[in-house]
Amino acid sequence: MELDKIDARLLDLMQRNNRLSSEELAAKVGLSASGVQRRLKRLRSEGIIEADVSIISPKAIGRSVTVLVLVYLERARADIVDRFKRAICRMPEVMSGFHVTGRADFALLVTANDLEEYEMFTRRLVRQNPDIKRLETMVVLDRAKAGFTVPLASIACWSPMLT
Repeated sequence: MELDKIDARLLDLMQRNNRLSSEELAAKVGLSASGVQRRLKRLRSEGIIEADVSIISPKAIGRSVTVLVLVYLERARADIVDRFKRAICRMPEVMSGFHVTGRADFALLVTANDLEEYEMFTRRLVRQNPDIKRLETMVVLDRAKAGFTVPLASIACWSPMLT
C-alpha cells in the first residue's frame, strides 16, 4: 500500500496518542474530520494500524518483576518453532515474544508479581515445551524506554521535524 505524507503524520500522531479526536487530528494534518476517519478506517482495514490499545504500567498493578528470557530450543525445526510460538501466545505472562537469529531461538519479555511467580512460570514453560534446551534469564533493573512507536520518516519523504 502506498502511504503519503498525511498518512505518515496520522500514523505518527495515533501511535503517540490514540485518544485524539478526529477533529483534533484533522486540525493537525489539514483534513476534515470525516477525511481523517476515512483514512484511519483504510489504515485499519489494510492492517497498517494493528490495534488501538492502552499501555498499562506493570508496576502500577503489582507486576513488579520484568524479565527478558532467551529460549534455546533443542532443534529449530519449523514444526517445533511453530508449536513454541503457539504456546507463548497462550501465556499471559509473556508480554512480547520474538523468534530471533543468533544463538537463542526466542527472546521473551515476561512480567510477574515476584521472583517466585517467575520461577513457577519457567517451570511451567519448560514442562509444557519439552523441546527447550535451556533458558537464559535477565532481570530488568530499570525500564529506560518502553513503547511501540515505529519511525515513519521514510514514508513519502515525511519528517516529524518538518510538521
